Amino acid sequence: MPSATGSAPGKLPFVVWVLAAGTFLMGTTEFVIAGLLPEMAAELDESVAHAGLMITAFAVGMIVGGPTMAMATLRLPQRHTLVGALAVFALGHVVAALSSSFTIVLAARVVTALATGAFWAVGFVIATTAAGPHHATRAVGVMMGGLTLANVVGVPIGSFVGQYTGWRGPFWALAALAALAAAFVGRFIPDVEQRAEVSVRSEVRALGQGRLWLALAAAVLIMGGVLATYTYITPLLTGRAGIAEGAIPLVLIAFGFGALGGTAIGGHLGDRHPMATTITAAAATSLTLLILIPASNSPVAAVVLVFVMALTGFTVNPVVTSLAVRFAGNAPTLTSALTTSAYNTGIAVGSAIAGQAIGSSLGLTGPSLVGAVFAALTLLPLTALALSGTPRPSRVISQRTRTTEQHPADATTAH
Repeated sequence: MPSATGSAPGKLPFVVWVLAAGTFLMGTTEFVIAGLLPEMAAELDESVAHAGLMITAFAVGMIVGGPTMAMATLRLPQRHTLVGALAVFALGHVVAALSSSFTIVLAARVVTALATGAFWAVGFVIATTAAGPHHATRAVGVMMGGLTLANVVGVPIGSFVGQYTGWRGPFWALAALAALAAAFVGRFIPDVEQRAEVSVRSEVRALGQGRLWLALAAAVLIMGGVLATYTYITPLLTGRAGIAEGAIPLVLIAFGFGALGGTAIGGHLGDRHPMATTITAAAATSLTLLILIPASNSPVAAVVLVFVMALTGFTVNPVVTSLAVRFAGNAPTLTSALTTSAYNTGIAVGSAIAGQAIGSSLGLTGPSLVGAVFAALTLLPLTALALSGTPRPSRVISQRTRTTEQHPADATTAH
């Protein structure tokens, strides 16, 4: 039986898989709204464009919550932070499921996002530290695989359940699963604290690198491109491609498989060829979204292009996340949080602009055009990173492990 953080040579530590399970739940709640949007808009008496703010609000909550909670919990045992984040996550879903007010549901989404930001910020640090610098991108890929698996399994199931129970059903299910996950994390994640010399000052000092900000800019732009389109994918598929509403969850499964495949590709190639992988994937994403504009009249072409959009777009994510944490050296917690914030800045800005575009003369194809522009702009910071030289692996902060339930030999961390 492997320890939480130990692993056999060539295998990732068990802790990485535990964290991936947590990101699965949080990815489901962030993106399941896309499949429930028309029904939620109708029941809460809002337009579809305005109801899309529930995705934007979640992203904004993570933008603020990631860095804020990372610094607030810097000296706390990491297991306590993860369990607390899951508990708040569950409570936020309960509040949303009990409410008929759009404002309250929106506020609950923000609170839930704060907890999600805290979980991801600490989780990425634990995963990369346990895996070591030479397998950091792979570990990030697996952890983010929980996020993309949410699109394969969680989001489509949530959409199916929502069609039969109403949108509140998936919210209740997520609350229950989060409570279960909190107990699971409390059992299997060791009680880990940062070393004493890790301080807010050292975390902030790590932000002085220009290459770090280029990686964060790429994260903003690529996620903004993909999610600008994905937020309003249901209206595009039903209103333009002519796909029946009951079949939308199947298309979301296609998107999820694409995202899962892209994350795996990025995690596999990112340690060896980070810049070639990201530049190729970003260019392919932009081209795919441009083709989607005229091709969305065909249901077959639309489904294929949604899959390819996810495959290419999500290839970038684990690579730029790993690069950002690597650039931060010995103070990665704030950088990890900012990476999460960067993705959600892209989601917030991209979905907000896409909401304006779908209500303009561009109509249902407006979000795809917005996404194509965002993906094309991703090439600018990626090219600048490539010209600055290929980054080399660097140390990730050491950890001090304190366990009360496990044998000390089972609580060692990889350096």
